[in-house]
Amino acid sequence: MTLCHVRITMGEVAIHVDHVSKIYKLYDKPTDRVKESLGLTRKKLSRDHYALNDLDFQVNRGETVGIIGTNGAGKSTILKIITGVLNPTSGKVDINGRISALLELGAGFNMEYTGIENVYLNGTMIGFTREEIDERMDDILKFADIGDFVYQPCKTYSSGMFVRLAFAVAINIDPEILIVDEALSVGDVFFQAKCYKKFEEFKKAGKTILFVSHDLSSISKYCDRVVLLNKGTKLAEGSPREMVDMYKKVLVNQLEDGIDGHEEEPEEEHDKDVLWKSQLTLNPEIQEYGEMKAEIADIAIVDEKGKITNVLEKGSTFTIKMKVKVNSELNDPIFAVTIKDLQGTEVTGTNTFLEGIDTGSIQAGETRIITFKQQLNLQGGEYLLSFGCTGFEAGEFHVFHRLYDFCNLTVVSEKNTVGYYDMDSEVRVVEV
Repeated sequence: MTLCHVRITMGEVAIHVDHVSKIYKLYDKPTDRVKESLGLTRKKLSRDHYALNDLDFQVNRGETVGIIGTNGAGKSTILKIITGVLNPTSGKVDINGRISALLELGAGFNMEYTGIENVYLNGTMIGFTREEIDERMDDILKFADIGDFVYQPCKTYSSGMFVRLAFAVAINIDPEILIVDEALSVGDVFFQAKCYKKFEEFKKAGKTILFVSHDLSSISKYCDRVVLLNKGTKLAEGSPREMVDMYKKVLVNQLEDGIDGHEEEPEEEHDKDVLWKSQLTLNPEIQEYGEMKAEIADIAIVDEKGKITNVLEKGSTFTIKMKVKVNSELNDPIFAVTIKDLQGTEVTGTNTFLEGIDTGSIQAGETRIITFKQQLNLQGGEYLLSFGCTGFEAGEFHVFHRLYDFCNLTVVSEKNTVGYYDMDSEVRVVEV
């Protein structure tokens, strides 16, 4: 973790990123770097890579602002520049307030020092005296909750212990600006809950928070405003809902033209050359098997706006579509979809047999489109979708085609309850 401290007076603006660019020189061979640096050639041997390109935005005091984008968008790079870990190639960053930042795992820690010694080290780096750190030590150790490991060298720590201790230091020194890069997703569920509770306390206290996260539910719940980055540039900034919708298009390269239409008849059905699944993020290691008497040729997840996407909002209505090509005559095949959590537990699912759907006799060469339409009551988080086409022949069960963990499903939620799904309870408190 890196903990930083900067102060510049700027009124009501806490952070101003002023047309910042960060350029890295890329070389095809290590020797080209040496030749160019020593002036051994007149030919330019490098090419410029813009990790950030003319990025400009500001964070006002008391705001919680999220930064989202795909891998390589420049999210971590701009946080490092804001906290002084990196210098921009051009542009500048102005800061108004004491920053406490959690960036890369282990940065700012001396592996030979104990946890206690690293608390003093990082506290001093932020700008506190030993006496001020002593006043906060009990709160830091209580929040970190790593027991006697705090007296052991940090080289013996797990990654979770690093995060717990670094986060405990960062949020117990009364920062004016808190910057977090994905750190809240580390640790057990109880520690995460404690971190989010502290997040809410910071918001209520009027602290400024800037954080990067792939957890779109947290972005939607906590952020007042979101900045969307793509390939080092700012695509847009606005409300969490607007930016998440735009991010969904970025994920499937549909930002410009999008997919319009009816949720039961997405545009792909009219263009026979475009596969639905080409607009989804797919698992590169799909588990596939079966007799191939039928083939699951295409799959779509369609939101209530008619867009094909891996990202859905909790409480919305969505449709899962399967296109199945039959290679041999089948009688009453069973078409199935299953949703699992990341640990492999089957959370929910259904099939045409359970739903009492008569699929009839299908001849070789024919194609069927199967739709599963439902309301999304799953808790916010990440899930995996599996699909199957099975059936009975002469009383024996046969698997014609199965696709396990075909793609992910991200559920964005502003409110989660306990367990896997929300009972959509109506709760009242009546004075008597």
